[in-house]
Amino acid sequence: MKKFFWLIVIAVLFNSCSVDEEPKFHYEILAVDSYIVPESFVFRNNYEIKIFYKRPTTCHAFQGLYYNSFDNTRTMAIQCAVANNSYCQTYDGEASEVSLNFYANSLETYLFKFYKGKDENGEAIYENIEIPVTN
Repeated sequence: MKKFFWLIVIAVLFNSCSVDEEPKFHYEILAVDSYIVPESFVFRNNYEIKIFYKRPTTCHAFQGLYYNSFDNTRTMAIQCAVANNSYCQTYDGEASEVSLNFYANSLETYLFKFYKGKDENGEAIYENIEIPVTN
């Protein structure tokens, strides 16, 4: 009886560890629909930047804000986890909002690049906005 029990346990373990399983989700970058930024920053002050985006389907779930900082350029987009199933439906709801706390630690103008999608050649499109900093 013990041999039969161990045979069943081993069979279950091998079946549950299949490497052919399809992942349950994948990641996508979504475009920024709109945003609210101040007209200018005051040096060494904090600001809230509001970013709005629309989920294409009910299977898209907010995963985080893509934020890349290089010199005084800030590139932003929306990261989503997307469930790999056939139950996804087009999402017609309102835009979702995410906020970023931004600290102006430079006296130079900041360039914000908001991701807007891809063009017909697959190249990324950005909406650029320059925000000056005052002392």
